[in-house]
Amino acid sequence: MEYQNIFKRYEIKYLITKSQQMMIKEKMREYTTPDRYGKSTICNVYFDTPDYRLIRRSLEKPVYKEKLRIRSYGVATLDSNVFMELKKKYKGVVYKRRMNLSEREIIEYICEGKKISDCQVAREIDYFMNQYPELHPKVHLSYDREAFYQSDDPNFRITFDENILWRDYDLSLCKGIYGNPILKKGQVLMELKTGSSIPLWMTQILTEGRIYRTSFSKYGNAYCELMTNNHLGGVYCA
Repeated sequence: MEYQNIFKRYEIKYLITKSQQMMIKEKMREYTTPDRYGKSTICNVYFDTPDYRLIRRSLEKPVYKEKLRIRSYGVATLDSNVFMELKKKYKGVVYKRRMNLSEREIIEYICEGKKISDCQVAREIDYFMNQYPELHPKVHLSYDREAFYQSDDPNFRITFDENILWRDYDLSLCKGIYGNPILKKGQVLMELKTGSSIPLWMTQILTEGRIYRTSFSKYGNAYCELMTNNHLGGVYCA
């Protein structure tokens, strides 16, 4: 499995326990293959307006929503290859566009307005940045991920995220992995990513384990904790 830069898929989330994770991994063993980058620590920096307009709108569960983030696999250096990602969701379908750049190039683009490319993805990111000229880095999110794909259909993917940490300072992919936990002890966030439907074998595993989908946003939960800690009201968090 290589990195993709364009996605169109459904992303279905489940909050599960460690014992449920072990059961799922055991039962899906005959159907899946570990991703080439299967075990990794992912770091993200999310961008938003000064009044957190993007995440506030997202938590209202609109028909259409969008966000911008940069991502690295492991702690980055200025010369590391990282991703700038524009993620949109419309009527439950996730559309993701991303560019592979160095951390240095991203800093020059964001801070100095230096042109990064003239490809379609770059033009979409440029348009988004122009729509929200006050965008700034707001939250750093990191987590340990283990990823798999269906052996005969790599478009169906399963990921398990643990140790989800957030902070609203040291907003750089180069600063390290630390922050406040989002998940409760023993919890795991599982995501099923598919371009169509969930295969029957996975549906049977979910049914047997009485595992039900949930609505869960990492950045949304970080924002809710941030607002609570700052004693600010007026936010709905599911």
